[in-house]
Amino acid sequence: MSAPHGFSVSRYAPERGALAKLTARDSVLRRLDWPILLSALALSLIGALLVWSATRGRTELNQGDPYYFLFRHVLNTGIGLTLMIGTIWLGHRTLRGAVPILYGISILLILAVLTPLGATINGAHAWIVIGGGFSLQPSEFVKITIILVMAMLLAAKVDAGDQLHPDHRTVAKALGLAALPMGIVMLMPDLGSVMVMAVIVLGVLLASGASNRWVLGLIGAGVLGAVLVTTLGMLDEYQINRFAAFANPDLDPAGVGYNTNQARIAIGSGGLLGAGLFKGSQTTGQFVPEQQTDFVFTVAGEELGFVGAGLILVLLGVILWRACRIARETTELYGTVVAAGIIAWFAFQSFENIGMTLGIMPVAGLPLPFVSYGGSSMFAVWVAIGLLQSIRVQRPMTA
Repeated sequence: MSAPHGFSVSRYAPERGALAKLTARDSVLRRLDWPILLSALALSLIGALLVWSATRGRTELNQGDPYYFLFRHVLNTGIGLTLMIGTIWLGHRTLRGAVPILYGISILLILAVLTPLGATINGAHAWIVIGGGFSLQPSEFVKITIILVMAMLLAAKVDAGDQLHPDHRTVAKALGLAALPMGIVMLMPDLGSVMVMAVIVLGVLLASGASNRWVLGLIGAGVLGAVLVTTLGMLDEYQINRFAAFANPDLDPAGVGYNTNQARIAIGSGGLLGAGLFKGSQTTGQFVPEQQTDFVFTVAGEELGFVGAGLILVLLGVILWRACRIARETTELYGTVVAAGIIAWFAFQSFENIGMTLGIMPVAGLPLPFVSYGGSSMFAVWVAIGLLQSIRVQRPMTA
């Protein structure tokens, strides 16, 4: 039936209400990857409980307030969610244009760590103390910057239709831009973060379609670099001791091997269902150092048992699975490369963190994504989730 002469059909069509707009097929809420979002949120909330259990009796850390770390962890999660929303709102394509600015800011921040503004925490001179009990670890944000700057370069000509794969000159430029912040972070020295960045670079190259010669060359350079760093004495004594303890935890059970031995005792004592939250003897007895940060997985193993620790692994697996799906389904190389860099980051850092508590990886001072206490780490991983969500939201709708 046609509309009366001189009137448009839209004038008589009812406007969609707010709820209808939010739940429409093309709405942002409907296009979000909810398994990723809910899994990341669940990990953050589980982490809050584990951090609380590990710190509520540590009066030398919590300033006499048993809820001190719980409140701050929840606050960090809330800020992280806000950053995720902001990242989705801006969009990964908008951020693509701002990459040079973000790269410059990242370089300035990590250089600031090497000035009197920097502070040493747990042996690594990798922090900037802001005040009020807050500190910033710029290397966490450098991981995002490396992903974005390499993706911008490697995908530019491919997405424009000028090339099928990045050429050698473009790959060399991308590696050079990644090497600069990695070299600065190595001077801190923050070997754990450099390891993650190296894996990110490898994942980005593999996803970009760059020549396999670059990938093999990068692996060879990594092996050569590790040998040179070791032989030239570029590592601090505490880092050398960590690798020695990994090779032989019984070498010095009261010293460098103490963390690994106590971590394995805590996890092994949990059994199938665990001792119960707040009831772990290793945790309440404060036998495992840095249990709210690097060794938070030991709290899960002891107090929640195999089932609780396994749940953390499942949730991390869901995030990686859905991220792989996002990388595969996007129609632009830029989105694929960004997603691949995040996948490499989350996968390696999770494996390294959990592996070091089990004694199958050396202690490298890396937090467990979403679970460990730490503002910089929490903010960075939620920004990464925002990038993944933006890639999914902005992909073309299918019929």
